[in-house]
Amino acid sequence: MSRPKHIAILGAGPGGYVAAIRAAQLGARVTVIENRALGGVCLNWGCIPSKALLSVVELGEKLKKAHELGLQLSEPPAYDPAQMVARKNRVVGGLVKGIATLLKHWGVSHVQGTGRLVNDRTVRVSLADGAETLVQADDIVIATGSSRPDLPMFPVDGYDIMTSQEALEIPRIPGRLLIVGGGVEGCEFASLYAGLGSHVTVVEMLSRLLPLEDEEISAFIERELKKRQVRILTGNSVKSAEKTDAGISSELADGERLSCDAVLVSAGRRYNTTGIGLEDAGVKLGDQGEIAIDDHLETNVPGVYAIGDVTGKAMLAHVASAQGKIAVDNIMGNVKPMNYDVVPAGIFTLPEIGRVGLTEGQIRERGIAPKIGRFRYNALGKAHAVGDTVGLVKILADPQTDRVLGTHLVGAHAADLVHEAALAMQLNAKARDVADMIHAHPTRAEALMEAFEDVEGMAIHHAGKRP
Repeated sequence: MSRPKHIAILGAGPGGYVAAIRAAQLGARVTVIENRALGGVCLNWGCIPSKALLSVVELGEKLKKAHELGLQLSEPPAYDPAQMVARKNRVVGGLVKGIATLLKHWGVSHVQGTGRLVNDRTVRVSLADGAETLVQADDIVIATGSSRPDLPMFPVDGYDIMTSQEALEIPRIPGRLLIVGGGVEGCEFASLYAGLGSHVTVVEMLSRLLPLEDEEISAFIERELKKRQVRILTGNSVKSAEKTDAGISSELADGERLSCDAVLVSAGRRYNTTGIGLEDAGVKLGDQGEIAIDDHLETNVPGVYAIGDVTGKAMLAHVASAQGKIAVDNIMGNVKPMNYDVVPAGIFTLPEIGRVGLTEGQIRERGIAPKIGRFRYNALGKAHAVGDTVGLVKILADPQTDRVLGTHLVGAHAADLVHEAALAMQLNAKARDVADMIHAHPTRAEALMEAFEDVEGMAIHHAGKRP
């Protein structure tokens, strides 16, 4: 009997640990090397902790409207940041232990230390006690992720000038908070801290918030943030942030000076490609500094694969996980390419966003005028029943084939609901196929049905055009 294939995985984030478990399931011997906490940035300092905190603010928003629903509270809701953070830490800690348990169950060897490729089959690991060990493998998967870029104009101290990692600890609720960057992270933190009572200003260099989202959805979120008294400055940038006796003084590119009590820097990520021995193994980088890979996740060096943020494909935890599974399948002989055509995503602003496929702008750039269906939550029975009528569903379909090209939602449970549209795209369904499917009543999913019907102007609960 031949020995099992040995796979070494550098990094145990959502790409690395998923790849490790899948490899073990397929019969490989697996060593995963991680110098920080299992679960990576997503679980420890990103996806999960931010949602744990935002869920509290979301509940607080509902309680503020309780009297409208006939629920009389003896006193108004008040936030306890210390308790919020403690709960967040319990959630994260439990999930990290869960990953450790899974790795142990599947016989994955976990080496705590910093790994560096010596060559295309060997990783040198520097352990916490100063010792070193060598891990030799048949194949290597690089899953080192991404991290904050160094921005000298923002001297981060973790209190007055923070990154998201410190902001998740809620060291205080600043009276005035400046957020540098109006992308996904910046808008999520604007929702969080505005909900906690901060007067938030968001500065975004590009012409609109959430510049990668559909313009209609971006505009919707901008309006909702403004309702929460968030000041939004687009087409601008922060040149510097300097501590003064009165707080922090920031200079904008247009010459305006802003005074605030704290700054949250939320501007970009850099690939973790330095210091891991890529040059020693002969692994090539792409034009943007990412690890170059083919459709099977393999680098230019046979037997060396890369997954997750470090590949520059999409900085999403679930994409890293999917890449991990595909990479391991290819290593184990189950040859298949990675398909990025259908990648749903959620943005956990208040209200949240769900999207899959192309935006309207992207479709028009291809010379196609899409058929568009829309349906607003305020025409939905379930939304009125639960007292939350803020939301929109937007469907984009090919005018010739009726195939679904993109779906964009904003509103309660949008990040969950979008998967119905993602499945339709995965199965190459037509808009009318989803419209014809019976949806349960009363549910928020009916908004999708109506939006798909509206592609042909046939939504029942929508005053569309008459024939």
